[in-house]
Amino acid sequence: MVFLQCGAAIAATAIAAFFFGQYGAVSAALAALACIVPNALFAFRLSLVSRRTGAPPVAGFFVGELVKLAAMVGLLVLIGRQYEELHWGGLFIGLILTLKANLFAFLVKT
Repeated sequence: MVFLQCGAAIAATAIAAFFFGQYGAVSAALAALACIVPNALFAFRLSLVSRRTGAPPVAGFFVGELVKLAAMVGLLVLIGRQYEELHWGGLFIGLILTLKANLFAFLVKT
């Protein structure tokens, strides 16, 4: 799933570069990274937890999901405050395409 998001991030960056130029491409790439990094850390944590024996900690999953969402929002706020040449169109393209890449994970399920 994280690899699909990376592919969507590359596509979003190319689309934003075509429509909005360099600043749009950087904005799209930053928004995509704000989604990919927390998702990758969450997936890594889930892979570590799945190797343990015993009952699966369902509460831990929901807490991890909450932390992932908070990290995404925090990174997006940080990007909005720190990157002065932010292009909102590029940011939204990167954000939407990267988040919707999860839907394609069901198509390539092994």
